Amino acid sequence: MAPDKLALILVVAAGAVWAVVMFAGLVAMLPYGLPALIVFLAVGYIIYRVVRDRLDNEEDDYYDNNIEQ
Repeated sequence: MAPDKLALILVVAAGAVWAVVMFAGLVAMLPYGLPALIVFLAVGYIIYRVVRDRLDNEEDDYYDNNIEQ
């Protein structure tokens, strides 16, 4: 495995652990953590939509694979 892919996997894993810990902390602080929890969930939804849009976009895949810059 290439070092850059390994580093990316480690960063994504660390981010996932951080997100789970933050979510658990916000739930534990209810009702005071509710505003931050709403923002946290909204940002997560936006990130999900962006990634899903990119993965489902066939036009971007075509240009990535066939057009040289």
